[in-house]
Amino acid sequence: MIVVGVGSGTSVDGIDVAALDLELDHEVVRARLLGCDTMPFDTTLREEVLAAFPPGQAGMQEVCRLDTRLGQALAEAVATLGVELAGGAPDLVSSHGQTFFHDVVDGEVAGTLQLGQPAWIAERTGAPVVSDLRVADVAAGGHGAPLASTWDALWLGGRGHTCAALNLGGIANVTIVPPESSVGDGVRAFDTGPANALVDAVVARQTGGRSTFDADGAGAAAGRVDADLLQVLMADGYYALTPPKTTGKEHFHLGHVDDALMRLGRTVEGDDLLATLTALTVRTVADALRPVGAAEVVVSGGGARNRTMMQGLRRALPGVDVVTSDAHGIPVDAKEACLFALLGFLTWHGVPGTVAGVTGARHACLAGRLTPGLDPLRLPEPAASRPTRLEVVR
Repeated sequence: MIVVGVGSGTSVDGIDVAALDLELDHEVVRARLLGCDTMPFDTTLREEVLAAFPPGQAGMQEVCRLDTRLGQALAEAVATLGVELAGGAPDLVSSHGQTFFHDVVDGEVAGTLQLGQPAWIAERTGAPVVSDLRVADVAAGGHGAPLASTWDALWLGGRGHTCAALNLGGIANVTIVPPESSVGDGVRAFDTGPANALVDAVVARQTGGRSTFDADGAGAAAGRVDADLLQVLMADGYYALTPPKTTGKEHFHLGHVDDALMRLGRTVEGDDLLATLTALTVRTVADALRPVGAAEVVVSGGGARNRTMMQGLRRALPGVDVVTSDAHGIPVDAKEACLFALLGFLTWHGVPGTVAGVTGARHACLAGRLTPGLDPLRLPEPAASRPTRLEVVR
């Protein structure tokens, strides 16, 4: 099948689109990346999305309008970029949408909300759409995240050494894949804490919205880490929780930084603040990875382009091969869109899209719900066996 994966991360820096030619051959999924790209958000829509994030409060009218406008934006991205990359109309679209809230209560996830009404994609493209990829896992007692563990376990297992896949989006998440792992066998995945979320929020405030991220980590590189502020930030209770655990911008937002500065009792500004927040990401990621003994860390997401963050990780993890996902055939900006395409493909073939136990769920779940395209749904017979390996082919 030709499947287009589409979604937007917590950084809200664009709509990522990837087209994959996917084939299920017994226990092997073969994935050929046909192309990937990012469609920038309409400026007004992006501002409205960011304003609606916690701790902002959006009424139901605003939620409805955002659900519609995001659905239309996702449809535009698929109908233009996705169709072009796929070489024509795809067989299936898998849309993650935009996460707005992850409801964590006493360490357990009570619910999760992604907006971006899939009917707009189905209407615009004529293709069926798999969406709402997290909720089934939450209903089964899981955290609904990190979804990447499915791709990572299939992709990085059987390499003869422990691998860690690290995604540095707004939030940082890791998947630990043992040397000879089959899917679910010893695989662990969890959110370590913020990746770019706090840095992005501070840059936007410092520049009055003219910039939305620390390009190449230049600001952090020019500053000095404030050890006292870093200690205050590191005292947050999330880092001491044991996996499975997930978090989001409902916890790590601009107010989180301001609260830490208030507890510190003095101001840290400019590049020094960026350096300290970048060091927080490096420290918390390295602390999470160091005990697992990974020989290789495969990094994707926007943080993979942050030279200061990547250099910090390499210093904090001596003897570990820290590479980007490009080294394994997947561009750093396309990893999550590729994941969404895979999850939609698995659902279409009746294969669970989550790894049992990794998210805390009682069992592996089929991911998402189906929205018909212009034609009636005609699902194939469910796959006879669950795949154990993913090969990225050229």
